[in-house]
Amino acid sequence: MWRRLVHLDLKGAAPRVQYLEQVLPLLRALGATGLLLEYEDTFPYTGPLELLQAPHAYSPEELRALLSRARAQGLDVVPLVQSFGHMEFVLKHREFAHLREVKALPNALNPHKEESLALVKAMIDQVMALHEDLKWFHIGCDEVYCLGEGEESKQWLQQQNNTPEKLCLSHIKAVATCLAWSYPMVTPIVWDDMLRGMSEETLAESGVPQLVQPMIWDYAADIDVVGKVQLIEKYRRCGFSKVWFASAFKGATGVNQSLTLIGHHLRNQLEWLQVASRSPADVLEGIALTGWQRYDHFSVLCELLPVGIPSLAVCLQALKNGGYSEKIKENVENLLGMPNLEIDTFTSPSLGTFPGSNVLTLVTQISFHLKSSVDELLERNRYVTGWFSPYHRKRKIIHPIVLHHFQPDAVSLFSKWNAVVQDLQAAMEQVFHRCAIEEWMEENVHPSLQKLQQHWC
Repeated sequence: MWRRLVHLDLKGAAPRVQYLEQVLPLLRALGATGLLLEYEDTFPYTGPLELLQAPHAYSPEELRALLSRARAQGLDVVPLVQSFGHMEFVLKHREFAHLREVKALPNALNPHKEESLALVKAMIDQVMALHEDLKWFHIGCDEVYCLGEGEESKQWLQQQNNTPEKLCLSHIKAVATCLAWSYPMVTPIVWDDMLRGMSEETLAESGVPQLVQPMIWDYAADIDVVGKVQLIEKYRRCGFSKVWFASAFKGATGVNQSLTLIGHHLRNQLEWLQVASRSPADVLEGIALTGWQRYDHFSVLCELLPVGIPSLAVCLQALKNGGYSEKIKENVENLLGMPNLEIDTFTSPSLGTFPGSNVLTLVTQISFHLKSSVDELLERNRYVTGWFSPYHRKRKIIHPIVLHHFQPDAVSLFSKWNAVVQDLQAAMEQVFHRCAIEEWMEENVHPSLQKLQQHWC
């Protein structure tokens, strides 16, 4: 697997460009050969598309600097722009709501409207204009939920020989053809999940295999290796010249996961190596190591990028070296500055020296101990449960002596955690914009601190 793309999911907690520039040399040293950049609402769209920008979107100057730094590191860049499913960041806006497949749902684009294709083309054109010498462009097309459930689709499906599969393929073909006409040297990539269940005949007759390369994704620790090999053979018979794999280094084990279990993701890479070893050598284009930051546009954040870097390091080295050994582990530890890196637990005794390692250290401390320490004090202290219950507090029937038995401990615990949180906030400010910090704190810190504060304020 000599092409190894690191996926940066920028639709949540998008790192500052300065931080990404610090990380690029490490990625290269670990074995990355490129980046898969999923911009979503962080791209600096202009004109009628300007409203797609999040407040923390990158500026054109920032992206040019990042892309220049990536080229200097010898890293290929593959942009990813969703063009069918996962279009929430576009279709949530009133101005584009009329392009929804299902009127009430912002996830999927209506494939029947000419304006839908024009929208996708405009997005692709703007992204292409900021990139140089691209070889691939990822057009998404995964998880097109509710396809066929819109009113226009229902009417279309009533016509003879029309099926949801053909509807899906017709839109993929339209987008890929549009890209091929405008950028003939660029090959479109699509996620493969909408294609897997289709018959060989349906795929072959669609003309799609001659236009795109499918990216087969599976993030499990126990991939069906034989099934994947058979799927690759099926895709080849249909006419696809090359396929990509997609593994995961974070963001695939829980929608609100805060820490990355490295062992799971390492096993995922080793399974993909098994698939590769049983597949024709000339069919595999490369692998993307996905690092999801949200499961979709509206979900909570999962593991932050600095938290997932040790997992990314292990995964990249495993793919580069065709396996994982004690020698490779030592190399990872040296590159990260983390002796005694733990693979099968969430904790490692050493802090690390890689960019953002202090974020990992403090997030680990909070994830393991904040909630449990507050619960220990408030739910297992007999004075709190016996004389300071919600009933007592609501009616203000509290014996003053009870407060002396637990209030000092509550104040002390709050002060301790408040200091840790301030350190984390300072560390995160070097990596993230304020909106990402506020979101993470509100989800992972504030509930416990507010619960604690309510017992002594």
